[in-house]
Amino acid sequence: MGKRALLVGCNYPGTKAELHGCVNDVKRMYRSLVEKFGFAEDEIVVLIDTDSEGTQPTGANIRKALANLIEGTEDGDILFFHYSGHGVRVPAESGEPDDTGYDECIVPCDMNLITDDDFRDLVDKLPEGCRITLVSDSCHSGGLIENAKEQVGDSSTGSRSYSAEEEEQGGRGGGFRNLVFQGVQSAFESRSGIKLPFKLGSRHRRQEDQEEEQVLEEETENGDVVKNKSLPLSVFIDLLKEKTGRQDVSVGNIRPTLFDVFGEDASPKVKKFVNLLFQRLQSSGGNDGGQGGIWGAIGGLAQDFLKTKLEESGEEYASPAVKTHANPHDAYAGSGNQGRRSDMAVLVSGCQSDETSADAKPGGNKEGAYGALSNAVQSVLRESDGRGIGNKDLVLAVRELLAKQGFKQHPGLYCNDEHADQPFICEFLAY
Repeated sequence: MGKRALLVGCNYPGTKAELHGCVNDVKRMYRSLVEKFGFAEDEIVVLIDTDSEGTQPTGANIRKALANLIEGTEDGDILFFHYSGHGVRVPAESGEPDDTGYDECIVPCDMNLITDDDFRDLVDKLPEGCRITLVSDSCHSGGLIENAKEQVGDSSTGSRSYSAEEEEQGGRGGGFRNLVFQGVQSAFESRSGIKLPFKLGSRHRRQEDQEEEQVLEEETENGDVVKNKSLPLSVFIDLLKEKTGRQDVSVGNIRPTLFDVFGEDASPKVKKFVNLLFQRLQSSGGNDGGQGGIWGAIGGLAQDFLKTKLEESGEEYASPAVKTHANPHDAYAGSGNQGRRSDMAVLVSGCQSDETSADAKPGGNKEGAYGALSNAVQSVLRESDGRGIGNKDLVLAVRELLAKQGFKQHPGLYCNDEHADQPFICEFLAY
């Protein structure tokens, strides 16, 4: 039986999105894997962005390391992936009224997003009898494996409720239309020359949606400094502008911009989406197909972007996307891989898909900073020393501990019924 692990920590040093505990989380998890779970040091790959001489946790490097992690796996092998860093949700951009939802993503240091569908594609490649455990200490991480079965979470417990207005907006994650409307408004005004006299979607806007526009940092009563690990879409767009040098990035062309910057190294989900738009451009003769109105405006942003790029660079520009099979079902936000579910994966999420996870500095000291989920997992493992603990029991204990510590996030467990009661990662070393 082989044991292999990939640990990724992104602090984003020197940026407006900087965190402080993510690399510390990875270092502590490394020690646990070696000391508690018996992983060999040379079977653990570490990618952190605070070591300029090491391999950086870019999107391409993380994807390559994940592919290497599962390559050659056999029945009985134990795989582990731990990510600590920002999460972001990218709303639909196709302009189709039935394209609703989000792509939940982790955010590598170069902003080359890795989506929930990418993780689903990864775990579906695992052979029978090989298990991978993923711990994602990031925001919106409850949806990180598309279509995984929820064992512990607010959907399974029914513990959260929504107002009639929130249900009208989609209930959980109801800020989706709000985000789209903001992008649509600017798209509509720029394309039509008409200044709308109102803010689309503002009447139903939830308080948490307003708060997530900022990267919040708060000081608690005991002097700890806590920052949420959500990367608000506005901040992500600002960072993407810095990366690309373009100033026209907005809700409506995030995915085409990612394809433009990263090409072959872009997320497969991004390439599927762009392929869909290329197909639409070809069938419509290079225009938006006559689709009008608000939804047509936001869909037109993405198509206009790609049409300009094709005119500048030729058809070869589209090659990385064209060779990636795509259909609307796979390319729409939050809708890929329906009906497929791997039995080989266990996901421990830092929070629900519409929540934020915390990055904490005890007493304001960044040297001791940590991610709330990662720290709680270590605390529970320490209490279980010599015995180990099952996946479900671990997540329930972590939830209880975080609540006592005053954190508002609700970690989740996503796996099949059999794995819910199996040991977290694997059995502890015998003492």
